[in-house]
Amino acid sequence: MIDWPTLVAYTLACALIVIVPGPTVTVIIANSLRTGARSGLANVAGTQAGLLIMVGVLALGLETVVTVMGEMFVWLKLAGAAYLIWLGIKLWRSDGSLGDPDAKDVAERSLRGYFWQGFFVIWSNPKALFFFGAFIPQFIVPEGNAALQTLLLGLIFMAVATVLDGAYALAAGKTGGLLSRRNVRILEKVSGTFLIGGGIWLALSKRTA
Repeated sequence: MIDWPTLVAYTLACALIVIVPGPTVTVIIANSLRTGARSGLANVAGTQAGLLIMVGVLALGLETVVTVMGEMFVWLKLAGAAYLIWLGIKLWRSDGSLGDPDAKDVAERSLRGYFWQGFFVIWSNPKALFFFGAFIPQFIVPEGNAALQTLLLGLIFMAVATVLDGAYALAAGKTGGLLSRRNVRILEKVSGTFLIGGGIWLALSKRTA
C-alpha cells in the first residue's frame, strides 16, 4: 500500500488545491453570507456526497466511464453554469427581504435544498472528475490494489475539502451575521456577484484539469 511520506505529500497537495476558491466555493460563500453558515455547511455536505460518487466512479474505472459519458458532462457543465447565473441574477433583483427575520428563518430551514444545490453544482463541474483521473493515479502504488488505494486517496481528498470548505462557510456565515439589516441589499448583490462569477467561471472552464 501507499507509504506514510507519500500520504502526507498527497494530503498537503490536496490542501493547496482545495484552498483555491472555485465555482463550488463561490456557492458556499454566497449562501453563507446570505443566510448563515448552516446553509453553506449544507452545501458542503452536498458536494461531499457528489465527490463520494465521483471517487466510486474512478475506483470502478474512470477512463471507460468518461469516454461513454463525455458528451453528457459538457451539457451538465453548461446546465450548472446557467443555474448559478440564474441564482445570482435572482439575488441581484432581490428587494432585501432577507432582512426580515421570518424570511431568514425560512431560508435557514431549507437545508435539504442547499444540500442538493451543492450536489448539483459539483456534478455540474466535470473538471473535478477529470482532475481526479489525472491527480490520484500519480500516488497509486502499481503493486497494490488500485481500487482500494483510489478509495483511500479519494476519502482523504474529501476530508481535506470538508475541513477547508467548512471553514469558508463558517467564516462567511460569521461575516454575514455581523451585518445590519440595512446592509442586506448590498450583501445580496455581493452574493449574487459570487454566484454569477462562479457560473461564468464554470461555463468557460476547459474540460480537463
